[in-house]
Amino acid sequence: MIARIWHGWTTPENAGIYEDLLRKEIFPSIENKNIKGYRKISLLKRALGSEVEFITIMVFDSLDGVKEFVREDYEKSYVPQKARQILLRHDESSQHYEIINEIQYPD
Repeated sequence: MIARIWHGWTTPENAGIYEDLLRKEIFPSIENKNIKGYRKISLLKRALGSEVEFITIMVFDSLDGVKEFVREDYEKSYVPQKARQILLRHDESSQHYEIINEIQYPD
């Protein structure tokens, strides 16, 4: 399994707008691509004073799924134009990590 991690920052005033864009447009458009081996996406957020940081963590079965998502240049970040207009800055590349252990505890 591969975790694809990306960071973006926006203003506190635009944080809600950006979060809505992710939830209502960007994440559903990713889901609708029906990428083989795509498992999930997680959204993390934290306030940093004059900025709000967002982190996305996508999980794929393998790098093949990542490459299907963003083509051969799989390290390049995926930031639609609408998102670029809201973000102050963002990672130009995504980081990829092999998930070597995952523990889930029962409720």
